[in-house]
Amino acid sequence: MMRRGSVYDSPRRQQRAIDNWGHLVRRALLSADSRFTAEGRDDLGGFVPTSLGQEAGSINLILQVADEIQSQNPHVARILCEYAYLMAQQLDPQSEGRGVLQFKTGLMSVIRQKQSKREGERIDRSNDIIQIQNFYEEYRRFHKIDELERMEQQGGFGREDAEQAKRRMQKMKKISQVSKVLNDVLNSLIENTTEEERAKLPISKETKEKMESAAKKTAEFKPFNILPLESPGVPDTIVLIEEVRAAALTLGYSHELPRLPEGAVKAGLQRDIDIFDLLEYIFGFQIGNVNNQREQLILLLANSQAALGPPSRANQVDEGAIRRCYDRLLDNYIKWCHYLRIRAVTERATGDPRMMVLLTATYLLIWGEAANLRFLPECLCYIFHHMVKELYQLLENTNPSGVAERSLLNPAGSGTAYLDKVVTPLYQVIAAEAKNSQDGKASHAAWRNYDDFNEYFWSPRCLDSLSWPWRPDAGFMMKPKKKASFLLDALDLSTFFVKNFLSEIGSMLQEGFILQRTKGEKKVGKMTFVEHRTGFHVYHSFHRLWIFFTVMLQALMIFAFSDQKLNDRTFKKMLSVGVTFVMMKFFQSLLDLFFIYGAYTSTQGWTFSRIFSRLAWFGGLGGAITWLYVKMMQEDNSGTGATTWYHLFLIVLGSYLGAQLLITLIMRIPFLRRRAEACGDWAIIRFIMWIHQDRYFVGRGLYERTRDYLAYTLFWIVVLASKFAFSYFFQIKALVEPTRIIESTRLDYKWHDIVSQDNHNALTIAALWAPVILIYYLDTQVWYTIISSFVGGLEGASARLGEIRTVSMFQKRFSSFPDAFSKNLFSKSGEKNQGSLATQLNWNLQKLNAFRFAPMWNEVVNSLREEDYISNSEKDLLLMPRNQWPGSLVQWPLFLLANKVYLGVEMAQDSRSLNQQQLWEKVSKDEYMAFAVDEAYKLLEEVLLSLVKHDAGHIWVKGVFNDVNAGIQESALQGHFYLKRVDSVLTKVTALTGILTNKKLGMEKLKPQAVIAMQNLYDAVMNDFFTVELKERIEEFRALKEARMTGRLFVNLDWPILDREMENVKRLHLLLTITKSAAEIPKNLEARRRLQFFTNSLFMDMPPPPEVQKSLSFSVFTPYYAEDVLYDKKKLKEENEDGITILFYLQKIFPDEWKNFVERQGQYTSNEIERQLNNEKNDMMDLRLWASYRGQTLARTVRGMMYYKKALILQSLLEGNPDVEEGGFLGATLEESPGYRMARAIAETKFTYVVTCQIYGQQKQKGEQQAKDILYLMKKYESLRVAYVDIVDQKCEGPDGKIVHTQEFYSKLIKGDPDGMDQEVYSIKLPGQFRLGEGKPENQNHAIIFTRGDACQTIDMNQDNYFEEAYKMRNLLDEFNSTSCLRRPTILGVREHVFTGSVSSLAWFMSQQETSFVTLGQRVLARPLKVRMHYGHPDVFDRIFHITRGGISKASRTINISEDIFAGFNSTLRQGNITHHEYIQVGKGRDVGLNQIAMFEAKVSSGNGEQILSRDVFRLGQLFDFFRMLSFFYTSVGYYVTTLMTTLVVYVFLYGKVYLALSGMDQQLQDVADLTGNRALASAINTQFLLQIGIFTAIPMIVNFILEQGVLKAIISFLTMQLQLASVFFTFSLGTRTHYFGRTVLHGGAKASRGFVVQHIKFADNYRLYSRSHFIKALEISMLLITYLAYGQDNSGVAYILLSFSSWFMALSWLFAPYIFNPSGFEWQKIVEDFDDWTNWLFYKGGVGLKDTESWEAWWEGEQAHIKTLRGRIWEIILSLRFFFFQYGVVYSLQVSGRSESLAVYGYSWIAFFGLILLFQVFTITTRTSVKFQLFLRLFQGVLFLILLAAIVVTIVFTDLSVGDCFATLLVFIPTGWGILSICQAIRPIVEKLRLWDAVRTGFRLYDAMMGAIIFTPIAIISWFPFVSTFQTRLLYNQAFSRGLEISIILAGNRPNANT
Repeated sequence: MMRRGSVYDSPRRQQRAIDNWGHLVRRALLSADSRFTAEGRDDLGGFVPTSLGQEAGSINLILQVADEIQSQNPHVARILCEYAYLMAQQLDPQSEGRGVLQFKTGLMSVIRQKQSKREGERIDRSNDIIQIQNFYEEYRRFHKIDELERMEQQGGFGREDAEQAKRRMQKMKKISQVSKVLNDVLNSLIENTTEEERAKLPISKETKEKMESAAKKTAEFKPFNILPLESPGVPDTIVLIEEVRAAALTLGYSHELPRLPEGAVKAGLQRDIDIFDLLEYIFGFQIGNVNNQREQLILLLANSQAALGPPSRANQVDEGAIRRCYDRLLDNYIKWCHYLRIRAVTERATGDPRMMVLLTATYLLIWGEAANLRFLPECLCYIFHHMVKELYQLLENTNPSGVAERSLLNPAGSGTAYLDKVVTPLYQVIAAEAKNSQDGKASHAAWRNYDDFNEYFWSPRCLDSLSWPWRPDAGFMMKPKKKASFLLDALDLSTFFVKNFLSEIGSMLQEGFILQRTKGEKKVGKMTFVEHRTGFHVYHSFHRLWIFFTVMLQALMIFAFSDQKLNDRTFKKMLSVGVTFVMMKFFQSLLDLFFIYGAYTSTQGWTFSRIFSRLAWFGGLGGAITWLYVKMMQEDNSGTGATTWYHLFLIVLGSYLGAQLLITLIMRIPFLRRRAEACGDWAIIRFIMWIHQDRYFVGRGLYERTRDYLAYTLFWIVVLASKFAFSYFFQIKALVEPTRIIESTRLDYKWHDIVSQDNHNALTIAALWAPVILIYYLDTQVWYTIISSFVGGLEGASARLGEIRTVSMFQKRFSSFPDAFSKNLFSKSGEKNQGSLATQLNWNLQKLNAFRFAPMWNEVVNSLREEDYISNSEKDLLLMPRNQWPGSLVQWPLFLLANKVYLGVEMAQDSRSLNQQQLWEKVSKDEYMAFAVDEAYKLLEEVLLSLVKHDAGHIWVKGVFNDVNAGIQESALQGHFYLKRVDSVLTKVTALTGILTNKKLGMEKLKPQAVIAMQNLYDAVMNDFFTVELKERIEEFRALKEARMTGRLFVNLDWPILDREMENVKRLHLLLTITKSAAEIPKNLEARRRLQFFTNSLFMDMPPPPEVQKSLSFSVFTPYYAEDVLYDKKKLKEENEDGITILFYLQKIFPDEWKNFVERQGQYTSNEIERQLNNEKNDMMDLRLWASYRGQTLARTVRGMMYYKKALILQSLLEGNPDVEEGGFLGATLEESPGYRMARAIAETKFTYVVTCQIYGQQKQKGEQQAKDILYLMKKYESLRVAYVDIVDQKCEGPDGKIVHTQEFYSKLIKGDPDGMDQEVYSIKLPGQFRLGEGKPENQNHAIIFTRGDACQTIDMNQDNYFEEAYKMRNLLDEFNSTSCLRRPTILGVREHVFTGSVSSLAWFMSQQETSFVTLGQRVLARPLKVRMHYGHPDVFDRIFHITRGGISKASRTINISEDIFAGFNSTLRQGNITHHEYIQVGKGRDVGLNQIAMFEAKVSSGNGEQILSRDVFRLGQLFDFFRMLSFFYTSVGYYVTTLMTTLVVYVFLYGKVYLALSGMDQQLQDVADLTGNRALASAINTQFLLQIGIFTAIPMIVNFILEQGVLKAIISFLTMQLQLASVFFTFSLGTRTHYFGRTVLHGGAKASRGFVVQHIKFADNYRLYSRSHFIKALEISMLLITYLAYGQDNSGVAYILLSFSSWFMALSWLFAPYIFNPSGFEWQKIVEDFDDWTNWLFYKGGVGLKDTESWEAWWEGEQAHIKTLRGRIWEIILSLRFFFFQYGVVYSLQVSGRSESLAVYGYSWIAFFGLILLFQVFTITTRTSVKFQLFLRLFQGVLFLILLAAIVVTIVFTDLSVGDCFATLLVFIPTGWGILSICQAIRPIVEKLRLWDAVRTGFRLYDAMMGAIIFTPIAIISWFPFVSTFQTRLLYNQAFSRGLEISIILAGNRPNANT
């Protein structure tokens, strides 16, 4: 806080300010900020710019107080505003800070408004002091402050409930704040008066003392996060928890520690000093960090102790709890020390609990302030190692006075010493490297990423090189030099390796980087891995896979070509696989050397030794084995019978293979691997392990239990056996005979052949074998999908998934739910607490379980009602009575008992021949009917007795039920009563209960009706139900007889008033009146799904739940940037281009939920609610929330996650807690339940929710709606915390003495205040801009320090949660304690439900595909394959494990674009264990429009392209055993590799067929072999087609359908998907994945976007998005098919269709899917508008600053931005050469060519091509360039055209040129032109220098125009037919029509809201 008198230090200045006040106000009003005046608000609280520094909070508080007291005393409010203004003026006189000028002018406007509140009243500023004093005295009287203070001193608030205590605390806090502000202002005013003036002031000493005393209490209400450690004024129950108190005392200062000097602890501290104060003093940690980690450690210790039980000592937690935290937090550090073979500093703390706590606190403080260094876990180990060593020295060398000394890092006692001396230096180096990445555009090899920095600390040299503190001249700390863009390409492997390799190696040897350490250090570069952008990474990382499949292919081909005879000759040929194996290993060794290029000077010597050793070994071995094999075959062919070379070859190869096999067994078999690592210190073992694989800190111990190893090994044996059997019999064997024929036949080629004719027709054979070989390599993915689907289905069935999948199943099994609930969701402590209760009330087990189940079930039902999934009536039917009354009768929800009473009565009336026992047995066959009859009878008895308890009718009622009970006991019911007339009695009972439940009329009006109803009931019972004997006996009752005679019978009824009485009457009435079928409840499909899943999960295997206090604590963590928080009123009523508003859309999509919402509102109808949107005074928050909860908004996510706290509180209340001996009894609300305060306190120690709103500070400063909505959420949910990065502008003096403006960054945590403001809890300064890498992980990293607990669930802001699922969270958390695997889990996978799949077909396809992956797919990955990773949220992390190992994601720019998956990689590499659990689910939203889905697929595909380049994938591929490596490959990057190969098969197949057709081979081969219908080609193309259309993708979906819906529904769902063109969608998605994956591997780059679902996408938008990814490729495929159709021999009829169908399907899908799946895509009016828009875009010339949506040129420039490296340009040129093949082949097939094979024919075609280009230029010459010669030009063009036409006609008539030749020539020139343009694009710099770039641009524009026309024409033609649009709408929105939704109204547009 600034010195209070500082703003008034100069009386003269103050007087001058007062004198000129009016002038200042007038000037300020001229430029007042419109934000404040427009909103009509007086207060500026919350808008104070942070650039004013730490005093911004003080100014904010002053303004809040001024606003609060405005209505009481505007004069004092004005004084406070003036004081705030002067403070701001003093802090920033020139208004240079961001937002300061606007704030000051706005504040001046407010001051002016306050001055004019009372017109005509003069403001006397000389009287300000008296005004403040008088106001304060009145303020104390008004708020009865003296009485409150007296009661507080006397302890008079001991019996307050939670709400009362909270209100009192808020009041006292507000009083202290007001007192503090008034006291500060008063002191400032007094200090600026003279002694003479001060003596005249009537200042009351008593009032001043009271003001100061109250002001001091502000410190007692300091904002806190969870624990009010420094807020004694807060009456929080959490501090009463025994474990929390013990944990806080454990941190206390002990006598062994040196004492802190005077002044080291700030005055007025509201707690005892502890070890954190000591560490803060020694090392200079920030106070915000210290307070944050203090609370974190207390909660960790408290929860660890709670798991063990109450602490044995009141002042300290047990050593076991301390050790648990200590071991988990420092486990990675200990492993790091063991890896580097250094002594850990933790050894000295062993056995000393206080020292363990001290070291744990030290680590947390280091981690908590490390900022971006948290991504470097081993760097933190290094820092911890040295700081603890220094700490030991300081503790041991305490000076004689016993006073603590400061560290070398903090000699001056700075509050940011650790940040400045430790974090910032390394941060600046990292930041410089990140800047060198050019925002991810530079090559990965050009800069060090986070992993490179971290891996430096894997080497012992870090201890010598860096020293402590950091040595700034160390090579590691050197910043990179700024590189020119052309130099970035120099780091590209394939481009510059040859040029630079030798020079770099020479430099490295010269400077001694391999043989010895140099004296002078160079900058340290990349360390152990370099991410070169090349596709060879696929081989490098998974070489064992490619070697295995290659040698198997070779062996199978040898066996097939040997006529399947396994003799000596065949065996010798098969030995060639040894040569292949060794040579492929040699190639791998070469790649090892190549891929570390760029790190030669930085990596360790032993790494190079290993690489060169392996290179030399495999090079020599490969040469030797090849030479021996050649000699062996020469020996065999000689015919001498000698076997010398054969045996020598066997010895060499066998020795190598034997040694390799032995090493493999040792390294890969889990049992042997564990034994080898146990002997890791043996030299021979170390050498074997070292030579076999590189040694890393991560990746050690990647083995599983032998049982798990055998499980996934067996899985892959089945997969591989199926794959090789299919490949051999259907692919390889079938091509053997045709290959022999082709090889031995002399074939004549139609063109000038260069390669094949004299080489056994090599290209012809290649054309046949190429697609087959590609399918061979990719069809393992097919067999994996098939086998894994069945395995996953069996696993799911064994887990009991899908047992309850219909409402009828749900109804039938409801009676078993309470038992399952008690078993799986009720803790043992709860059972113990309620044991005596059951005995007292005579309950059986079923009743006891129902008693436990009912409160939880009812809260689930209430939750569904609050979310508007069910109506009030459905809620009444679903609610279950509490079952807390004596007796064994279980009361079930009414929806189970609906109509059961009347059905039972009808059964009794129809069963005259049955006796009573038989009748009851018949009724009891339906258990709910028996329950209903029994309950109705008992309720009727209780209701009637309560009505007549003071009436003479009491005797009659009692007598009736006595007789009935007697009849039941005697089994004589049918003999004593007329059961066939029971319906008459029930009718009268129903009439009575209807009167009793009538709420519309008052009791006085209803009583006479009730009397009549009772009398009617009397008559019905006596006349219709009773026999004559019973009737006469009862009528003889004296009292009854007298009452009847006097007319007093039933006149004294007791109206039901008590809750139980009303509940009984209501339930009886519903039992007798409800006639709805139980299958109809609930109607809402989402409510049904949720209830079915939840109740099904009760029967699944899950760990038994611990009691809440012993359960693991956890946080939920949600990253947020700037997405929608809540839909505001403006957005709800804003119309799109079709006149559709979000509200209208939601009303039509969720009609039942809208109806339920209107019902819940009560006071408004639907139309009235909509009209209220235009009422500015009504914020319509309920409506905004309803709409927001149905979108992908932050509000929806927050509401769902906060259910965790509610569930924990409910569990504590139901199962018992320290405040309540027996749980189970709830109040009317949770807050009114006994023990609620303690239950809430326990929940707060177990659950924390942090939303990291990265730019909340900027949003708040700008007054954006998101900030206001976030603030609303914080107020609504008191446990919600928001973390954000605050940017503060600072001024400092630069080197030249000038003032320099800089920015400081602070990581802050805030929470909501009851007054609607935010409160800062922690503020921690960062070393600089926090975002150095990818945004989301950096956002998570800065805020993760504010999370708490053992676990952390990561949740995206498009997710949802459900209350019933939150109830199972403690079961899930207990999985972390599971010992069923070799290692305890570190990530718990959670099932997701995609909630966006209920409307459109695309949404359905996507949701089902996603669902199958997150259920069946991940089920198999976790078990048996053991390769499940982290695929995104909502997985639950072992928080302690991950925060000590780099966090929950990786953040390096571009390479970690799929940041989530790397958390799984990291966890696995660091010996974690990732499991998957399906008994709990979390909701998730997905994009549901085709464009949004495509962009999501593009992001994921690009992410996988980057993953291939990463070190994580390389290490996993290298270090997994073979079968686990197969699992990892085919379930991660391998899926995208095979997807790319699937598309490649089509190209290879078609180019092969076209080659055969154009070369004339297919015509000749028809006579010698049946090749066109060959089974191998057919199986290959069929496999490709099934992959292409997504059949194998659909297999998991089908199995999942069967599992969770049943066989019949699964078949129907699958057929429906196909009818809705799911295959078209999956084929299109295949193209998306192929394009973006391939582009990323070659060039890099990714992009993504999201949008709205029911919205027509313009033709131009689709063209821009898919032109290069789909349309060009589709047209190329079409060109190939047309060429084959024209020139192939088997191109007619069925043969051509069978051969080309899949290719045509792919081409047409890629061309037209965006328009088929485009809403209103075939509506004529839309088509016309789209055409105009497209042509305007295409021919708009563009300009500077235009977006790609505005101009074709701007878009075209952006489309080629990825071509930026020389390697990329070369690849583009190579790939473009294929387009010239068309021209070469077709020209030799023209009629005019005759039979000529001369190259001249091809040359003439080029002359014709360039001639056409010249003619095109002539005919398209612009008039602007020839304006003076227009007439001549037109004449010339006309004459030229006629001449050309005549020449063509003459040529056709007199030569061999045909009309077909002309068209064929024009056709083949199209790909030629595209190829030339593509090459020109790749060599753009050269083309621009030749000044030909404009011509290239024109050519591309022409091609885009032609492609657009080709696509647009059929769409326009089809759109002429109106029924097509109707059919398309049904196709796209079949789900919506099936649900009866009015989707057509939404699609129609035309401003439908205007009529509502």
